[in-house]
Amino acid sequence: MADKIYNVLFICTGNSARSILAEAIINQLGAGRFKGYSAGSLPRGEVNPRAIALLKTLGIPTDDARSKSWDEFTGPDAPALDFIITVCDNAADEVCPVWPGESVTAHWGLPDPAAVTGTEAETSLAFSDAFRVLRNRISLFLNLQIRSLDRLSLQARLTAIGNTTG
Repeated sequence: MADKIYNVLFICTGNSARSILAEAIINQLGAGRFKGYSAGSLPRGEVNPRAIALLKTLGIPTDDARSKSWDEFTGPDAPALDFIITVCDNAADEVCPVWPGESVTAHWGLPDPAAVTGTEAETSLAFSDAFRVLRNRISLFLNLQIRSLDRLSLQARLTAIGNTTG
């Protein structure tokens, strides 16, 4: 029997940068074991060009990157989601969506690099920092022995990962 592929949905408000980066990272690092998706509660309708440029520079595919509503993941044809991870920033008073259901959920908040204004260097640094933090958290997540953890332990580990800065 083939090993289970875990479906992970990363949610933020606009689905233009953080959740897009997280989806791309998990699909690259977790290929064959994890399938990543992203969505927003109020999607902007387009992926931030800086997110796409960063991923391309790092050799991470961007062909499937698109800003979309979380409604796509609530219908009968939606994939069964094992994990829901929100990446919005409570410190910036962003409204973080709540996902009902059976999935294991966690909050991995971080500042929105798309909201950074300033010089080219400052905005590039914001995207690089978000990518670094997400990559670190996703790497920790991928190294969990998911099958050996009960739901409460898994929830606690995911919450702890969300507190790492990386």
